[in-house]
Amino acid sequence: MTSTTSGSGDHRVRVPLGDRAYDVLVGDGLLDRLGELTASSLGHAPARACVVADLGVPEATVIRATASLHGSGAGVTVFRLEPSERVKNLATLEHLLRELAHSRHERTDPVIALGGGVVGDLAGFAAGVYRRGCPVIQCPTTLLSMVDASVGGKTGVNLAAAALPGQEHEHHHRHTRRYEHDPAHEADTLGLLKNFIGVFHQPSLVLADVGVLASLPERDLRAGLAECVKHTLIAASAAPPEHDSGDPPEALAARIERGLAGVLARDPSACASMVADNVRLKARVVAGDERELASSAAGGRALLNLGHTFAHAIEPRSALSPTDNPADAPLRHGEAVAIGCVAAAATSAAMGFADAGFVERVRELFETAGLATRIGGLPSNEVLIRAMGHDKKVSGGRLRLVLPEPGAQARVVEAPPSEAIDAGWSAVRLG
Repeated sequence: MTSTTSGSGDHRVRVPLGDRAYDVLVGDGLLDRLGELTASSLGHAPARACVVADLGVPEATVIRATASLHGSGAGVTVFRLEPSERVKNLATLEHLLRELAHSRHERTDPVIALGGGVVGDLAGFAAGVYRRGCPVIQCPTTLLSMVDASVGGKTGVNLAAAALPGQEHEHHHRHTRRYEHDPAHEADTLGLLKNFIGVFHQPSLVLADVGVLASLPERDLRAGLAECVKHTLIAASAAPPEHDSGDPPEALAARIERGLAGVLARDPSACASMVADNVRLKARVVAGDERELASSAAGGRALLNLGHTFAHAIEPRSALSPTDNPADAPLRHGEAVAIGCVAAAATSAAMGFADAGFVERVRELFETAGLATRIGGLPSNEVLIRAMGHDKKVSGGRLRLVLPEPGAQARVVEAPPSEAIDAGWSAVRLG
């Protein structure tokens, strides 16, 4: 993995995956160069491009992106959707694929994912299967998607196993088609299986324009920091490849911790450094285990799922709130991950891999980022553990949990005892 910082403060991180290698560019104002950078990464100026943008992205940001693509000679189609996990489904995927076909999108034409993790997952999946694969350019607009979801090639949609998601409605507005979820039809269920259908499809380029974070709501900024804190807990297990002369993982982790305050203050330089450091750490893990096939003993890419098995058991429950105010429901993904990481730390302590002081240290890290580490309204542990059984890491019917340990280490544990998992849930249960 190579990493450079330019005189302008922009960062370039190379994700070394052989013929699938790509750059992650981090800096301010990069969306204004989207057309130029897309052509450079593809080796040609595309005739067409489809921008998939979520409704949380300001119209001015969409215009900047499309104007840059137009400037490079591309005809642009825009597809907008609600940034909701319940819209990230097969029905929306089919709508998007039909839009690509309708616009005569060819295999060499890129799909541009402009938004948060929902858009990145959906657009990446569409690009991976349309005509057996076309390029995807990831342009994350949330901190969480910049530091995590946009890097690594995981794409997918959710599967509603217990109840169907709400109906999508189609709206036509000039060249934009919009699909929105109808909350009246939403079912509160643990049956939403996150990213259950998907493919690995590496992007041709990731372009993280940290300037867009200036308009990101405070709650979403804090939710993104959850993934940053998570990375510090596994850093030492993400040993750099032999050819990587960059900072040791422990140094990256320490720098991430020190940078939390600067990101909360929305300092552009601090935001760029935070994103670049997290991408460097994740790139090291992905380079060593691209398709998450490493054994439990080796850990590999599965370590990046720290906290996620717990998180995925609570994230689909639309009534859960990180505060006492029901209006703050549902949980953001990062909020669920923060709670999940604390639960994983408590499970680790219950199994003898850590002590109570370590659990409190993990809790303090997330609380420093302004994230809740306890939550009310949880169902019984039995219900939660059953929901955890749908996790993609389950192998041979056995639950596999990523558990953190002191020293920024983590391990994958197969079939942990239910008593230890109970201790994990008890540590985050409010009231």
